[in-house]
Amino acid sequence: MATRQLKVVAFNGSPRTDGNTVLLIQRVFQELDRAGIGTELVNLAGSPLRGCTACFRCHASRNKRCAVDNDLLNSHLEKMIAADGILLGSPTYFADITSEMKALIDRAGFVGRSNGDLFQRKVGAAIIAVRRAGAIHAFDSINHFFLISQMIIPGSCYWNVALGREKGDVERDEEGMKTMAVLGQNMAWLLKRVCE
Repeated sequence: MATRQLKVVAFNGSPRTDGNTVLLIQRVFQELDRAGIGTELVNLAGSPLRGCTACFRCHASRNKRCAVDNDLLNSHLEKMIAADGILLGSPTYFADITSEMKALIDRAGFVGRSNGDLFQRKVGAAIIAVRRAGAIHAFDSINHFFLISQMIIPGSCYWNVALGREKGDVERDEEGMKTMAVLGQNMAWLLKRVCE
């Protein structure tokens, strides 16, 4: 009997599809790929998500979908539900995550909780790119989503943060890049234990 390949989906919350946040995600992907875990990158840029309208229709219908169906949220939800692990990456905007990432968290989180905790026991990790300050608050915002969703969060050798302003700057942050590599290794290890 063939073993099912584990999969991680990553959402890049940056308006830049080739900026520092995606470079950090790709560093984690290198370790996941090395461990034989499938990966998929989804850029939130170019397909804006609106915030939750608090209509509660997802709670009433319980069909694993958001009632607002004029953007890509339901497609993103399907990928999150199908994945074993979820990476959420964001640059730091005014000491927090981007509005696109916040919209994804709010709406996916509400649908997940309204449908019997769809993300329960999936492995989730946050990745933050930052110029100078505010990264820990952004990191916490994503981790709060994982924790209330009953997900399991792997650690690394430092907080999952790397410093950089201009595109490519994070690659010169040796400690930040090492943190992403260790995160990828720990996420792979955890996924294999959780999904056995």
